[in-house]
Amino acid sequence: MIRAATVNDIAEIRAMIRELAEYERSAEQARATEEQLREALFGEHPAAFVLIAEDDETGQTVGYALWFPHFSTWTGTRGLHLEDLYVRSHARGGGHGKALLAYLAAVCRQNGYERFEWWVLAWNEPTIDFYKSLGVELLDEWTVCRLSGRPLKELAAEAPADLNQAPAWQD
Repeated sequence: MIRAATVNDIAEIRAMIRELAEYERSAEQARATEEQLREALFGEHPAAFVLIAEDDETGQTVGYALWFPHFSTWTGTRGLHLEDLYVRSHARGGGHGKALLAYLAAVCRQNGYERFEWWVLAWNEPTIDFYKSLGVELLDEWTVCRLSGRPLKELAAEAPADLNQAPAWQD
């Protein structure tokens, strides 16, 4: 069963985020607190949305998908970016990951989104094989760029001290 997450799922979502980070060999980077997730997912202006996969027989949470809309200047339409897709190890192979992706594909279709995109680690061959079985196109001509930590702080220091008016995305 796939359902929209509720605020009551925060602790379980955070636990699965940490499990995913451990699987991806980056546990030290998963620092989001329950309070941050509550605000980001259920605050006045949600930054992202979560689907929960539950086992039909036990009702236990076995996975999640965290996503948010983005915009393509090329198509002139929104798209869907999947930030996290995770199914707990004991439930893999049970169709939960595919069910989460199918649900999100339907969200795209219902909303006129032309793109459904996400990243996968190059070493994660079982997951890549799963995605390929669904007909996913792997884009190898793009490189992900990330600016964070000290370099982000240094570049930001080069901006004008007075940003005049707060942009619309700042609340």
